[in-house]
This record gives sequence, structure tokens and C-alpha cells, in this order.
Amino acid sequence: MHLFLFSMVVVIYTLAMAGNTAMVLLIWADARLHTPMYFLLSQLSFLDIFFTSVTVPKMIAGFLFGWISISFGGCGAQMFFFMFLGATECILLALMAYDRYVAICNPLRYPLLMSRQTCLLLVAASWLGGSLNASIQTALTLQFPYCGSQKIAHFFCEVPSLLRLACADTAAYEQVLFVTGVVVLLVPIAFITTSYALILAAVLRMHSVEGRKKALATCSSHLAVVNLFYGPLVYTYMLPASYHSPGQDDVVSVFYTVLTPMLNPVIYSLRNKEVTGAMKKVIGKCGVGRTV
Repeated sequence: MHLFLFSMVVVIYTLAMAGNTAMVLLIWADARLHTPMYFLLSQLSFLDIFFTSVTVPKMIAGFLFGWISISFGGCGAQMFFFMFLGATECILLALMAYDRYVAICNPLRYPLLMSRQTCLLLVAASWLGGSLNASIQTALTLQFPYCGSQKIAHFFCEVPSLLRLACADTAAYEQVLFVTGVVVLLVPIAFITTSYALILAAVLRMHSVEGRKKALATCSSHLAVVNLFYGPLVYTYMLPASYHSPGQDDVVSVFYTVLTPMLNPVIYSLRNKEVTGAMKKVIGKCGVGRTV
């Protein structure tokens, strides 16, 4: 079982790194993909590369060499980058929903509303918001005294698992954590839901069957990624502690730290004709190059 888990984690991590790196390079190399939607998608893949790297290499080292300890500073750093990249991805997924809303509901104003400068500002805002969230949460979590057990019932340093070890009253901070969860998770979810409600209304008014299919194909990919990412996070950060157990938390965390980063490029490449077309073009060039 030990070797099986190690092999599975290594394979999934390798596929996640390869898939997201390929997506970033593909969008950068193909001029047809130099649009706001694919710029945001490249940012998502870029985030996933680092997001999964915050926890998985440490997990692999634990499986392979038995290195299961971590320093207090290392734990704080892992927690900061995990929350930083996770919150940034939450905001970015909401921005991607806004991009689809503008493209489908206001196509004539799309070049103006989603200009390159606007896209850069939106992405910078998502990174800034993630950094602010992580700084506050990490500082508040690490200020508690940890004078009892030092064994974390988790495979990485996450706020809920760390709070169980604090030998102080954390009730007030758990309320702050809940409010932060509302801002970082529920507000983007409400924004995404509203955007897609307006998109659905616009799609139903379309007379072109081909236009409907194209709009729904693009939106379904994003919705699949949203459900895979937000669902486990809502369970972890929004449900009360009484609903949690270490075993369940481990399984749920695997979804958004390991599986979702691996599945994101697969979902977007399989359901998007422009991405598959760019991939075939690159593969074709490589085949011609080898033949020559």
C-alpha cells in the first residue's frame, strides 16, 4: 500500500505538471490563442503548477524517504503559499466567468471591456487579493501557542488541521476564518452563478444552433473546473469543525491539491476545439520535423 500510494501520487503529480506546463506553452506559442480567455486559462495553469507543488513534493518525500517532519517556519511558509495560490485561483475562476459573460452577452463591447490592460489589472488584482488573504490568515494562525501535541493529522500544514493543535481558545479566530471563507469562496461562487445565469438566458435567445453549442462547450469546461475546485474548499473552510474528521479532510484535500490541477488541462483540451486544434498543429509540426 505504501508503494502503491507513492506511485499514484508521483504519476498524478507528473501528469499535472506536464499538462499545465504544456497548456501554458501552447497558449504562448499559438497566436490564435492570444485572447483574453486563453490568457486567463494560461494563468490558471500557471497557478496550478505552483499550487500542487506546495504540498505534493513534500508528500512524495514522505512516502519515499520517511521525511514526515517539518519545521515551524516551513509549516508557516507552506500554509502561506497554499492559501495565497488557492485564494488567487478562487478569484481567477470568478474572473474567467466574467470573461465568458462579456463574450456571450456583450460581444460588441468585448474588445473594450476585456482589453489586454484590463486583463492584466484583473489578474494582478487576483494575485494581490490572494496575497492579502494568505498574509492575514497565516499571521493569525501562527500567533497561537502550540504547546501540546505537535503531530498534524494531515499530509500538509492547513489552517483547520493546525488549529486543532493550539492550546488556546480559537473560537473567535474560527469566526474570522468563516468570514474570510465567505469573502474568498462564497462571493466568487455567487459572482460565477450570476454570470452563468445571465449567460444561460443569452444562450437560450440565440437562433444559431452552432453558436449555442460553442458557447455551452466553453462554459461547461469552466463549470466543471469550478465544481472540482470550489466543492472541496467549501467543505474544508465553511463547514463547522464538528463535521470534519482527519480521514475525511485528507481525502477531500487530495481533490483540490492533487487531482484538480491534473484534470484542469484535460478538461479544457478535450472540450475546446481551438485548444485541440493548436495541439494537433504542434504535434504535426513535430512529426514533420522528425521526418525531415
